[in-house]
Amino acid sequence: MILYPAIDLKDGQCVRLYKGAMEQATVFNDDPAAQARAFVDAGAEWLHLVDLNGAFAGAPVNAAAVEAILAAVDVPCQLGGGIRDLATIEAWLDKGLRRVILGTVAVEDPDLVAEAARAFPGRVAVGIDARAGRVATRGWATETEVNATELAQRFEDAGVAAIIYTDIDRDGAMGGPNVAATAALARATRLPVIASGGVSSLDDLVALRDCGVALDGAISGRALYDGKLDLAQAMATLRAA
Repeated sequence: MILYPAIDLKDGQCVRLYKGAMEQATVFNDDPAAQARAFVDAGAEWLHLVDLNGAFAGAPVNAAAVEAILAAVDVPCQLGGGIRDLATIEAWLDKGLRRVILGTVAVEDPDLVAEAARAFPGRVAVGIDARAGRVATRGWATETEVNATELAQRFEDAGVAAIIYTDIDRDGAMGGPNVAATAALARATRLPVIASGGVSSLDDLVALRDCGVALDGAISGRALYDGKLDLAQAMATLRAA
């Protein structure tokens, strides 16, 4: 299971939100490239990047920060937030991203997701962000009636690389991930699932690792910044399994 340190970008800075609320952002570093290097120096094998402003704007906003990160590190990076057309997908992949994450368009334009997955095999993931099992879009500001599991199942034969499942009410709250919901989603789809939201301790990682179904990975942010989760120790724990 891969541990993905999260770098959430707002106004060019590394921040963490509380349950997705932009007005409840805590700034942890004003140099995203330096933060990326620190994670890699500690052993990170992947980085998870989010353009928070872009998620609301519907187009890239923190492009300069993302490009600085890509120039600073040599590990694969995945990015979500504001990626809603094929031209933007292609542009980001050409800049060196290993994988783009499509969230809002997975609900609003699923044909685009399928087209992108065919055009760029293995490089398109679907981000499913949910409250109480229902998907939220447009920076989590729009609640839908779409069921998270049903959305994942729609893309099983589309060539999607992975599902990134975020329980919004756990995100940034340091209360632990929704292990049951994540495991249920992973059992219900043939696609690899990456857990996100609330991963804040070694115990959380072990619970996800041992949830009864093989998860592809887990994303953690605030706990790494706060020092409540040591990245090197977490990596060693996952490798020892």
